Amino acid sequence: MITRREMLLASGGIMIAGGTLTSSRAVAAEPKQLVYHSTDPNNAEPKLGDLVKSWITPTKHFYVRSHAPNPVIDPDEFQLKVEGMVNRPSSLSLKSLGRFKPHSTTATLTCAGNRRSEYNKEGKVGGVQWQSGAIGNATWQGIALADVLKQAEVTPDAKHVWFEGLDEIEKGGGIIPFGGSIPIAKAMIGSGAGAPLLANGMNDAPLTPDHGYPLRTLVPGYIGARSVKWLGRIVVSDRPSPNHYVATAYKIVRKTDPIDWAESGPIYRYPINAAICTPQPETKLAAGEIDLTGYVLPTGRPGTTVQKVLVSADQGKRWTEATTVGKDSEFCWQLWNAKVNITATTKRLMVRALDSSGGFMPYRVPWNAKGYLQNSWYKLPVQVN
Repeated sequence: MITRREMLLASGGIMIAGGTLTSSRAVAAEPKQLVYHSTDPNNAEPKLGDLVKSWITPTKHFYVRSHAPNPVIDPDEFQLKVEGMVNRPSSLSLKSLGRFKPHSTTATLTCAGNRRSEYNKEGKVGGVQWQSGAIGNATWQGIALADVLKQAEVTPDAKHVWFEGLDEIEKGGGIIPFGGSIPIAKAMIGSGAGAPLLANGMNDAPLTPDHGYPLRTLVPGYIGARSVKWLGRIVVSDRPSPNHYVATAYKIVRKTDPIDWAESGPIYRYPINAAICTPQPETKLAAGEIDLTGYVLPTGRPGTTVQKVLVSADQGKRWTEATTVGKDSEFCWQLWNAKVNITATTKRLMVRALDSSGGFMPYRVPWNAKGYLQNSWYKLPVQVN
């Protein structure tokens, strides 16, 4: 585990009189080379050329997704509550969490809304208008969620684990925290690449405020919304969380009527996805052979690997297989590169991919009202001189 002193230094030494937990709109975001969609709260993604410079995404190039201003937390007063269907409910300080065995895992996080802006070509969608940079691959440090749950003695009838953040979101005339929920079977994976973490470190440094200081969940293979930042409460239950971001948001619906929400289940695993990161959109190119780079993330199912990444410069008449680079690890992306020939008639470049679990990118993804899980063939418009 990252030490409390390291955490305090990472937080900028922020302390609140009386040890209370508060939200503050005056908290400055860490300096990053990101494109901001909003700053109250912080929502930002990297430039695509920066995103694929390395297999491990530097924190400064890692996307930021928040639903409320960053809470300001006193590490000396922080307590993680563990309750619900457990025999031994508890309230754990950062120091007491440090007694658990430390773990480190490398995993890709991606927002369910990555590539959301592409849906607007068919029908307007709300939410953060992500391009294709709401994704990143990092090494996370922390403790196994399963170890904390085992100490709490989960009861036999438990089926889900809820997470609640310390952020304060204005919703429906009141204030709620951001929440997530995962099945108990996923939560109890105690080791290996798929084990969920209570993470306090990212890329061998303490979490920054934008990424959940001092504690967050990290759930490999699941959409980023299930990796709750600024974690303050864990509840073990026999049903999914009633929190808005499980019960209503982060579902695939065509309409937003109550029956549509009720009939649709929460999103857990992410599907296979890929994007072209260089050249940049609308770049003017010279005819001839050009280099392409990008990323590909296989389906978030255990043991799944990338099988093929295919690129085309002639509307899919011919496909060239790209070369993948970086480690081939569970729940992680790979980067790729390829060469293609373009002519004066080339209007766009395309990429699609397949993985070992049968996942594939379709030509078109049906439109949905929230703009989630866009993983159709990635189509990059280009201008050829």
